[in-house]
Amino acid sequence: MPDLLLELFSEEIPARMQGKAADDLRRMVTDKLVAEGLVYEGAKALATPRRLALTVHGIPARQPDLKTERRGPKVGAPDAAVQGFLKATGLKSLDEAKIQRDPKGDFYIGLIEKPGRDAIDVLAEILPVIIRTFPWPKSMRWGSRSGKPGSLNWVRPLHAITATFGLETEEPDVVTFEVDGIESGQTTYGHRFLAPAPISVRRFEDYEAKLLAAKVVLDPERRKDAILTDAKQLAFAQGFELVEDQNLLDEVAGLVEWPVVLMGSFEPEFLKTPDEVIRATIRNNQKCFVVRDPKTGKLASKFILVANIEATDGGKTIIAGNERVIRARLSDAKFFYETDLKTKLEDRLPKFEQIVFHEKLGTQAARIERLELLAAYIAEQVDANIDQAKRAARLAKADLLTEVVGEFPEVQGLMGKYYAVAQGENPIVAAACEEHYKPQGPADRVPTNPISVAVALADKIDTLVGFWAIDEKPTGSKDPYALRRAGLGIIRIIVENELNVALGTILAYALGTLWRDLFQQRSQPVLDLAKAAQIHIKSKAVDKIIKSYSKGLEKGFSEAFEKRALFLIGDLLAFFADRLKVQLREQGARHDLADAVFSLDADEDNLLMIVRRVEALGKFLDSDDGKNLLAGTKRASNILSIEEKKDKRSFDGAPDAALYSLAEEKALAKAIGEVKAEASAAVAKEDFAAAMSAMAKLRPPVDAFFDKVRVNDDDPKVRENRLKLLNEIRSATRAVADFSKIQD
Repeated sequence: MPDLLLELFSEEIPARMQGKAADDLRRMVTDKLVAEGLVYEGAKALATPRRLALTVHGIPARQPDLKTERRGPKVGAPDAAVQGFLKATGLKSLDEAKIQRDPKGDFYIGLIEKPGRDAIDVLAEILPVIIRTFPWPKSMRWGSRSGKPGSLNWVRPLHAITATFGLETEEPDVVTFEVDGIESGQTTYGHRFLAPAPISVRRFEDYEAKLLAAKVVLDPERRKDAILTDAKQLAFAQGFELVEDQNLLDEVAGLVEWPVVLMGSFEPEFLKTPDEVIRATIRNNQKCFVVRDPKTGKLASKFILVANIEATDGGKTIIAGNERVIRARLSDAKFFYETDLKTKLEDRLPKFEQIVFHEKLGTQAARIERLELLAAYIAEQVDANIDQAKRAARLAKADLLTEVVGEFPEVQGLMGKYYAVAQGENPIVAAACEEHYKPQGPADRVPTNPISVAVALADKIDTLVGFWAIDEKPTGSKDPYALRRAGLGIIRIIVENELNVALGTILAYALGTLWRDLFQQRSQPVLDLAKAAQIHIKSKAVDKIIKSYSKGLEKGFSEAFEKRALFLIGDLLAFFADRLKVQLREQGARHDLADAVFSLDADEDNLLMIVRRVEALGKFLDSDDGKNLLAGTKRASNILSIEEKKDKRSFDGAPDAALYSLAEEKALAKAIGEVKAEASAAVAKEDFAAAMSAMAKLRPPVDAFFDKVRVNDDDPKVRENRLKLLNEIRSATRAVADFSKIQD
């Protein structure tokens, strides 16, 4: 079947846009083809700085013919209805229509035949529409046509369109169309400097090969591989190793069509500046890679650049130009760093009084004070040094005011550590200045030192509590303050460090510091109290937190705020429950197990205990005892559901031992009592494996009960008693999880 080749040749497309643009082109064309009944075999889109290319192979040469039936008026209907039916179906007379019998009467049926069109004609119709409606994030108009209504918008001036269609064994045809004065053809162009002459192409294989001969590597993955391989070899040849940077590699591959790797150098004196600053300077300003000495692990005074041309002088002029720019940029960075060292971090803090964190959450200075209080509170619970935690929280944000971080925001935190070490701070405090931002994503490590843990939790919890208090919660796909990421960061820190802490209590303390700083003097609350008071949250844990906290808090923790706090903390705990479920699912845990544990106590705020219970439950259900007990519990629940619905009542309450007539009843009742006590005791000790082992003891008596005992006995009292015993099975398993939420 025929193949399509499409190329849109333009001025340089920004590297950051190329990948999505290629995907959009493939999606838009293939969606239109399918909608037109042209089902293809495969498609691939590629991009270079000057072109978007698409090949779609296995397209039918022609649309299929369509035959559809259209129901018309009843036999004997008025002439106007009949004439309208004939016109709509294209029939000459009713003799060409069929009559379909129906309980409501006989109806005319018209058969409409729509012959398919040649695929090349369909392409000529859809491709101009796609080009005109292409979703560039930013686009422009150019030339004499730009002032006319409906002129083409493209990311950069579009110069040529290549569009061919045909069989592999035949000369392809040009898909003929025109967009804003640019006519489609089969001519493209090679490298801007090395092979600028026009090239006539036929199909994709021919197109790709001729571009390669014209110094254009079409496939971005191939360009990346070439850059990475050549850079590694060049560094190795000089006794160094490349510092790999995937994001930079992606960007550089989008800047060149014919990558040529070269090495430059700079003065060793710049190496006194931190490695990360050197790397950021060279990467951000010149899109170059850095290398390190494998013996020391430190950066070397060399860099690797990627040119887009094979220079006649071997690249000497290109290298010299890059060295000149990098030397100037490194000189600036060195000056910034040395200037920053002259001012202590603590001396910068007063400036935060004039910097607003958020218009509704006060200044950065007020936030830093809250972080100190909250970090000290958390430090008590994670066995960290309170004074060191307060000190780290006080200095953690100070590097935001330094020259280096102002120039390179990506090194915030890291520079705080360097400056803290330079001014003689405790290394643990200095490390916390960097690590309190972690984890910044699912692949990032979590802090493990107790001081870093305390400050990291304080920073993220204060952020969440603050934005919850001003009703700026994430909604749907919108999360402008990255609150979901902060929530997952808190969960990872707690779980991976195995912190046995009550999150609700910490949230309450954070909310209290926020209230004291911001709301105590305000006449209007941030949230609508009437609305919050209407929301009833069944939460003994949260109620206890509020009452215990309000006793020790300074004046101003009003009754109105207690209501708001109850609402906010309950809502935040629900948010953490949702985030934890997401985290567990991503780690491979079954979602129904998380639901089974959460349904026992929706307000559970010990995240570590939840995770351990889910893990223990998963292991138990993988065993034969667990599978059989689940089946028995499900059977008991199903019987109870049917009988409760039939009798319109529940079978709560303890069974009457005097009504047990069979040994299996007595054995099950005895086992339930023992297992309840043993499992509850194990859960209280947070030994969930032991609780699951206790549950396993229920399996034999449950199996024997269902084998030998008829639940719906003829005696109503015996029947009721046995249903109550089944309810006891359900109740006993709830010591560890709600088995009704678990899927078979």
